[in-house]
Amino acid sequence: MALDGEVGTIPWEIKGELILNCNCTVFCPCVVSLGTHPPTEGHCQAWSGVRIDDGEYGGVSLSGLNVGLFLEIPGNMGRGNWKAAAYIDERATDDQYEALVAIFSGAARGTTGLFGLLVGEFLGAERAPITFETVGKERRLMVGKKIKGSVIPVEGKDGKDIVVTNTEYWMGPDITVAKATQGRVRAFGRVWDFDGRSAEICQIDWKGPR
Repeated sequence: MALDGEVGTIPWEIKGELILNCNCTVFCPCVVSLGTHPPTEGHCQAWSGVRIDDGEYGGVSLSGLNVGLFLEIPGNMGRGNWKAAAYIDERATDDQYEALVAIFSGAARGTTGLFGLLVGEFLGAERAPITFETVGKERRLMVGKKIKGSVIPVEGKDGKDIVVTNTEYWMGPDITVAKATQGRVRAFGRVWDFDGRSAEICQIDWKGPR
């Protein structure tokens, strides 16, 4: 089916899980400072993966698809001027691809609408083979030859995951503290390896355009 309606007015929602690994040497300060505190290295370089368990955009199902993200932020997250790119699951139909690009570029507004405000340069979107797997507690993301990453929760007392709860972080209120067991990016002329660096896991419940 063809998508009806102007981008930014079409209702959408996504539920699933997000993982992210960045170059911060300790757990990302952006989570609790809401982007007002600088990253530990003074700038942020990150990759992310989203597994969509249940999703819809204007009547088009997005369930079962995956998305990969490339992010580069020159300083404090809240000051903007980000560079970003999206990798869309190659299994997506044309309508699904169009919907996911609208959502992850910020054009669809709603939860991800902040991308439209903070991203100074959207480097584009492209189809790619994407796998998002959970093996035990480890989450693994593969985006073609561009991103190969895996993250695992940091254990606290009694072996339970450390979770930062009740935040106002845009991704979701509860963020599981994690670290990367692998964080390899080869994209847009960047060569990043963030093994052992900060990571996070978040259950997402996003919607728009409101």
